[in-house]
Amino acid sequence: MMAQIERSKTAAKRPLWGLYFSLPVLSWALYDFANTIFSSNIITIFFPFYLQETIGGNEQLNQIASTFISYANAAASLLLVLFSPLFGVLIDRTGKKKRYIIPFTLICVACTIFMGLAASTDFQKDIFGLPASLMLVVLLFVAAKFFYHSSLIFYDTMLADLGTKEEIPLLSGFGVAVGYIGTLAGLAVYPFIGDGQFHQAFIPTAILFLIFSLPLMLTGHEAKLSPVVEKKSFISGYHEVIATFKEMKAHRMIFLFMIVYFFLNDAIATAIAMMAVYAKAIVGFSSGQFILLYLVSTIASIIGSFLFGYITKALGAKKAVNVVGIILLIALFIGTFAVNEAMFWAAGSLFGVSLGAVWVTSRTFIIENTPEEKRGQFFGLFAFSGKISAMVGPFLYGTITLLLADYGNIASRTALGSLMMLVLIGLIVHRRIRI
Repeated sequence: MMAQIERSKTAAKRPLWGLYFSLPVLSWALYDFANTIFSSNIITIFFPFYLQETIGGNEQLNQIASTFISYANAAASLLLVLFSPLFGVLIDRTGKKKRYIIPFTLICVACTIFMGLAASTDFQKDIFGLPASLMLVVLLFVAAKFFYHSSLIFYDTMLADLGTKEEIPLLSGFGVAVGYIGTLAGLAVYPFIGDGQFHQAFIPTAILFLIFSLPLMLTGHEAKLSPVVEKKSFISGYHEVIATFKEMKAHRMIFLFMIVYFFLNDAIATAIAMMAVYAKAIVGFSSGQFILLYLVSTIASIIGSFLFGYITKALGAKKAVNVVGIILLIALFIGTFAVNEAMFWAAGSLFGVSLGAVWVTSRTFIIENTPEEKRGQFFGLFAFSGKISAMVGPFLYGTITLLLADYGNIASRTALGSLMMLVLIGLIVHRRIRI
């Protein structure tokens, strides 16, 4: 314990360059750089483009493509709902993070590579009237997204080990900012993709994800948990999760925050998944225009993430979360009623700021307000809240576009507009948090 205190005192004296560019922090931030390449290229851009190219063709088929994308994201989130609380318990039991980040990353990389191979192969067979290769790509996407998000539970928990309480907001902002720089690196594959051949981005994305994950995988070591916790079955972790829920009154503020995060993340995760198709089918962006919009949005995310590290340190995580929610609400309002490209440019930029800032503020809030011995469990529940919302949001969006498909573009505008209600609910619950 004394050694930990001395380490904290020493860390507190570090200049910013020594804080940001120490090997543990830099390798940790580079993993954010790596996994954001996957998130932006696969989840946000090229997988939706691939589905729209394969299924779409007119306004009605574009809505069906949107439904496919929504349901695929919802399926991955359902798996995360089942397992993320157990991963949090696993962290508290073992103290290990990298041990699980490495295999989860490798599985995600492998699934992404096979997505590229499957999309390039003609199986000359249909399933439910759709090409078998497309169905296989969708299933591989679900698996890849599941393991990608699973690795983030362990990765986010590492933040608490990197610095003092005063440094955590700055480190969180730095990590997210470096992550969004990874988005720019990921888009480097775009010039090498042929017209209508969006699946060609899958394998290069997997390789980039792997390369920039190596610093975290190959540097440092994890200390053994002391005292050693008795070995228990993986599924038995649900008993500890249930016990924590029974202590809800003692952790009321953190549970309220998870409700807030549920609604904010519901809107964010759905908007991320649907942004590409919405911009092209509703606002009229070409693929090239959307890539440029995404670049601008990413730069806004980088700036917003870094600045919100300092804003969170100055205002506190609670107030900073409220600011993020308001920015997100404005972005969704403009996007829903965008009648020209200029309005969607404004929406995309504001959305970029809120997207980066929500990770900075949320991770800081969890670390500042949870007991250290249960931090992994609360990060697991944090992910649990986020993934339920990431399942509900896309399902809601997809259902609206499916039911209103005959109304063309009105379907997608209605679906996007529904996300504003979710943000408003989150902000109302946020007012009940007293810290």
